[in-house]
Amino acid sequence: TLLTKGFNVAKNSAAQAWRPLATLLAVIVALGVWSYLGPIHSPKLGLDLRGGTQVTLTPKVSDGTITDDQLKQAVDIIRQRVNGLGVSEAEVSTQGQGNSAAILVSVPGVSEQGIADVLKQTAKLAFRPVEELAAGTPASTTTATPSGSATATASATPSASASAADKVYAPFESDSNDAALQAAFANIDCTDPAVRQGGVPDDPTKWVVTCSKDGFSKYLLQPAFIEGTSIDNASAGVPQGGTTWLVTLDFDSEGTQKLADASTLLYKQTSPKNQFAIVLDGLVSSSPYFSEPILGGQAQITGTFTQQEATDLANILKYGALPLTLDIAEVTSLSPTLGQDQLDAGLLAGALGLLLVVVYLLLYYRVLGLVAVFSLVVAAIITYLAFIVLGGQLGFSLTLAGVAGAIVAVGITADSFVVYFERIRDEIREGKALKAAINAGWDRARRTILVADFVSLLAAAVLWWLSIGSVRGFAFTLGLTTLIDIAVAFLFTRPLVVLFGRNKWFSSGASMTGLDPKRLGVTSIAVPHARSTFAESKGE
Repeated sequence: TLLTKGFNVAKNSAAQAWRPLATLLAVIVALGVWSYLGPIHSPKLGLDLRGGTQVTLTPKVSDGTITDDQLKQAVDIIRQRVNGLGVSEAEVSTQGQGNSAAILVSVPGVSEQGIADVLKQTAKLAFRPVEELAAGTPASTTTATPSGSATATASATPSASASAADKVYAPFESDSNDAALQAAFANIDCTDPAVRQGGVPDDPTKWVVTCSKDGFSKYLLQPAFIEGTSIDNASAGVPQGGTTWLVTLDFDSEGTQKLADASTLLYKQTSPKNQFAIVLDGLVSSSPYFSEPILGGQAQITGTFTQQEATDLANILKYGALPLTLDIAEVTSLSPTLGQDQLDAGLLAGALGLLLVVVYLLLYYRVLGLVAVFSLVVAAIITYLAFIVLGGQLGFSLTLAGVAGAIVAVGITADSFVVYFERIRDEIREGKALKAAINAGWDRARRTILVADFVSLLAAAVLWWLSIGSVRGFAFTLGLTTLIDIAVAFLFTRPLVVLFGRNKWFSSGASMTGLDPKRLGVTSIAVPHARSTFAESKGE
């Protein structure tokens, strides 16, 4: 009866060993399908492998705390400015929070000096009287309704000197309202995103043809009557007893006088000439109209604003210039050739290191070492698929630092195998049968594995929190591969060793198994009797 029970429990334990293997296989298949159906089918490479420039900006802190709104507004302005360079796949993101935050600007294919010059400039905000207004399509006579409750119709005829095939980019400047400016206004196509990239500070003393940020409208604008430096404060809110959102502006003394003069002149005009455009970096953010002269230095912009729209407009007015003083902490410029050479060298070093690890495992652990090799292969497959999925879904880019993190993780993963295998050997030296040694060895090894991996995760988290730039790529990859190591150890290595332990030849302790009694310093591997088989299987 005991033998029968022992066989049944052992049979059930074998089934339990297959379950985690099936689970891991399902995960790999799911990642494979996800990567196949996703937007990319290979890991997304960072700029150090593609070539370009990476700039790390750090805020200069004097008093107070940097807010998330300030960081968001700075990122929006910088992104618009970088997009104005006409490059694709530019990335502007924040790292960290508060006073320890940094802004990372990554631009492929732009020279180091070019991007540095762009980022050193201060975004310009200006208020310009509207001369003409039309829908964003070329040579249109369609009515356009800008934000700020103003409606106008404009008709334009292309100049003979302007071809319909010519592309006009915003902002287009001229010293006067001449034929070239009129032709540009007629031909500009604001519905084309390339036309309204913005990011180019306009000259406040010149006439301008430009677009609204959404591309629905195009404008012919007079020289600016107020620049953004004259705004003391801007806030969004709902007036007492009101229901609609508005934006309140406060001007300094110089701005107060200029606003009074401009509003006194413009409010008498017919639409659209009673409107003024709020222009940030060459694009129109809003175009309200004057309903009366504004003499006290405080104005309100009303319209059909949502809370978010009013808040965004207030931020543009308040932070027309960058809301933070930013220092260029680091500028890194790499050519694709240099990045590829470094990648090749890193992969070669990783391959040699991996080969040495595999040779050591096979020579020292023999067949048991095959389990480690298979585990490394599985971990590599999962890591590669994870890079593809994260690149497509979250924009994760694999950098040289990330490659280094993945190579370091090979040692961490191999260390988990060594800990487990040595625990099994220790249990055999104490006289336990192989199956019991596999169970007891795992009970002791898994705590060590989890503690070691926790230390690696903690180190990765600290690096991620405190570092900026490419070091974060190393930290992220190290943390990701450490989690994969835990999954492989529990869902693949452990079940595979259990299945190997059920093999009669492997249980014999032959020299090629890696459990040769002579090498372990014992006379033989203990063979359990019926009662111990039941107990060990039950524990399994």
